[in-house]
Amino acid sequence: MTAREAAVAIWQAALAAADVRPLVHRALRIEGGALIAGDGRLPMPAGRIVVVGCGKASAAMARAVEEILGDRIADGFVVVKDGYAAPTRRVRLAEAGHPVPDSRGEAAAAEILRLVREAGEEDLVLVLISGGGSALMPAPAPGVGLEEKRAVTRLLLDAGATIDELNAVRKHLSLIKGGQLARAAAPARVVSLVLSDVVGDRLDVVASGPTAADPTTFADALEVLARRGVRGRTPASVLRRLEAGRRGEVEETPKPGDPLFARVANVVIGNNRIVVDAAADRTRQLGFEPRVLTRTLQGEARDVARDLVARARSLAPPACLVAGGETTVTVRGGGRGGRCQELALAAALALDPGEGIVVLAAGTDGTDGPTDAAGAVVDAGTVARGAAAGRDARQALDDNDAHGFLSASGDLVVTGPTKTNLLDLYLVLQPGCSPERRSDPSA
Repeated sequence: MTAREAAVAIWQAALAAADVRPLVHRALRIEGGALIAGDGRLPMPAGRIVVVGCGKASAAMARAVEEILGDRIADGFVVVKDGYAAPTRRVRLAEAGHPVPDSRGEAAAAEILRLVREAGEEDLVLVLISGGGSALMPAPAPGVGLEEKRAVTRLLLDAGATIDELNAVRKHLSLIKGGQLARAAAPARVVSLVLSDVVGDRLDVVASGPTAADPTTFADALEVLARRGVRGRTPASVLRRLEAGRRGEVEETPKPGDPLFARVANVVIGNNRIVVDAAADRTRQLGFEPRVLTRTLQGEARDVARDLVARARSLAPPACLVAGGETTVTVRGGGRGGRCQELALAAALALDPGEGIVVLAAGTDGTDGPTDAAGAVVDAGTVARGAAAGRDARQALDDNDAHGFLSASGDLVVTGPTKTNLLDLYLVLQPGCSPERRSDPSA
């Protein structure tokens, strides 16, 4: 097995560990007339069970919940990214746009709000939350249109905003994010199963925390716009909303300590640790010494790439650096790609000719940025293969066109929709020898 083949095998093992169905079944079950959710135990509700959800994994989560609760589910509705639907029986599904919200997502959010607002004190609202939910469930606040929300989302994404920063803004332009779904469901009991795609598993950040207390404020949202240099281009309606909130003229999102959360339980059923641990196990099985660097990797993708390559050079081979997390990209060019592809291309440029190091960076959700690739796996021959296809690696990186270059070089990792989402995985293999010559760049 070549180092490239080993990297792909490790990635596949990690992705298998992220499968949603066993995670839901471990977290939710009926036992002795009670519903067990994580470490919590509550009586089966005297009223109805309503299932709602949002995110790339919510359809797969809903399908698993149906296996557990069956006909006890009175109604349900979840919204997923295009291509991420899964067959369900009692829970209705909708697809919508991601990462930029669209009118389908707005309609889905309205239906979710309708369902939870109808819930009574004896009902249970079971909420299925996974990454991507922020964009998939837009419920613009009064005075702010969907197009204005789309515009500020694009501005912040292109400016390299972190997920924390992006969500601080989106929460305060919404009727559903930042704990406001829990507010809408009161007085019903709420249990949320959360598949975490954020560093540190912060409940207020995953899908903008629809059932979690929000520690951010309108003032914080305004500060994000200023810090990222986009305030001057932000739609006037957005600024009016945020300024009114800072002055106390608009109700804040519910904060930690709010009594409404006494009837809300948020249970994290899976996170990046699962993926990293599975990768480390498979690494060891393949004869490489795993070196788990971090499960909280962050930073500008191209800078992180150079650091990972430098660290790998110091390892005694055969070894493999394993890391999980989520980097960011500051968009300055007009190309296509995502953070994993940009990291991979930057890593390829950092490798010396003939060097044996192999780097894989891929998103567990199966999509990296606005592309159909999960990421890429690169080696010392990547730059030359792209050049043979008429592409310049340095120019592609400057243009943020990692997808175009890596497609030409044959280095993309394409999985299709995985129906899960547990952050990104980064592998840097140091086999201690030169890579094998490959006549087929897709091997």
